[in-house]
Formats: sequence, structure tokens, C-alpha cells
Amino acid sequence: MKRDIVVVTAAYGWDNVKKLGGQANLLPIIAESGANGVEIRRELLSDSELNTLGHLARQIADHQLFAVYSVPEGLFALDGSLNPQLENRLQEAAELNARTVKFSLGHYQPGYDITELNALLSKHPVQLVVENDQTPDCGIFSPLNAFFATVQDCHSPIRMTFDMANWDWVGEDAHIAAQKLAHMVHYVHVKAAEKRPQGWCAVELDNSDGRWKPLLAELPHQAMRGIEFPLEGDDLPSVPRHYVNLLRAD
Repeated sequence: MKRDIVVVTAAYGWDNVKKLGGQANLLPIIAESGANGVEIRRELLSDSELNTLGHLARQIADHQLFAVYSVPEGLFALDGSLNPQLENRLQEAAELNARTVKFSLGHYQPGYDITELNALLSKHPVQLVVENDQTPDCGIFSPLNAFFATVQDCHSPIRMTFDMANWDWVGEDAHIAAQKLAHMVHYVHVKAAEKRPQGWCAVELDNSDGRWKPLLAELPHQAMRGIEFPLEGDDLPSVPRHYVNLLRAD
């Protein structure tokens, strides 16, 4: 069984997405690369596009792709309550016909009763995943580990997006996180990073130090893989095609 490979639209850079006229105009390039899916970023959608998600869903289907919907919000609000926009975002995911909707963890407080969350998710067929982000309070291992322990204990359908490089931003060991959380991983953001004077920066796999290879091997073999590192070059389709083939074969 082939694993699914997703291209994240943000990998082309926000400026390029805008120059091309929006994420929909990347669909032919992504389809030509041989990818199975596209990760649509909510923050890159205009108000008009947010009001016509069904149209974007049809465009995605016309290119024989499936959608992952990335929401740039935490699952939990500052006070530890559920994100008040959660149901609206799940509805948006449904309009986009997304298979998966992605949030960061936000301000989860251990001991939170996720019964309400599970009840809400039972009304929506989309797979909800929570990603380790780059924030020092919400993207670190401890709260994520506590949250996924609760998820497992309560038989919740929530799973994890494991971003391979974001652990660098928060100064934590990605291998320890993989050892502890791999069993909850549904989606992998494949990404390499290097330390520069201005801080950590995402880089193409071929231009990295190679740390991504042993880390990826520690994660579930059949988990969906998303290309989230910079995709740059004069021939836009050829760059993702190279990495789609690499990540499908690995």
C-alpha cells in the first residue's frame, strides 16, 4: 500500500502563493508532482475564498487530490477552555471536504475532561490532528505528552501531526518525542532545519545535515507525509516531484 504524500501550499512561500493568485493556482503543479493531497492553509485564504470553500473543494477534487485543512489556531484557548471557534472550523473543513483538519495544541491544561470535545468530534467525520508548533509554551513535549495520554485513555479519535523540525525551535529532542508519541502519529510534517544567525530556518532535505532521515525512520511507516520545507526553483513541478518520489519510496 502506497503511503499518501501531501504538499503544503505554504512550502512555496507566502509571497509566491500571492503572486500566483492563491492556493488554488498551485493545484495543477501539486497534481503534476504526483502527490496525493494538498494542505490548504487557512491563513492564506482570502475572505472571498473562505466564503466559497465548496468551490475550492471541487477544484481540489478535479485535480484528483484530497485536502488537509490547516487552522493556525490552538485547540485550547488561553484559559484552557476549548477554542470557541472549533465547531466553525470543523464546518469549514467539511465544506472543503477535507480528510484531516490540523490545529496546534494551544493552552491545554492537564486534567481537562475531553468528553465535550469527543462529543463534538462525533458529529464531524473529519480526522482532527494536533501538531507540535514552534511556541515555547504550547509546542513543547510535556503538555503534548499529557494531552495524548488523555486522548488515549479516553479512546478519543484525535491523533498527532508530528512536525519533525519544530522541536528545534523549542529546544527539545525530537527523537525522545518520537519514541514517546509515535503511536499517536497520523501525519508527519517532513521538514529539516538549520541554525542561522537569525535563528532556526527550514531548509530543503537535500540541503540539510541529514538528521531528518533517522528521525523519519522512527515514525509510523504508513503515516501520511507532508512536504513543508521550502520548494524553490525555476521549474516548480520538478522540485516537489523529486521529494514526492523520495518520501514515497523511503
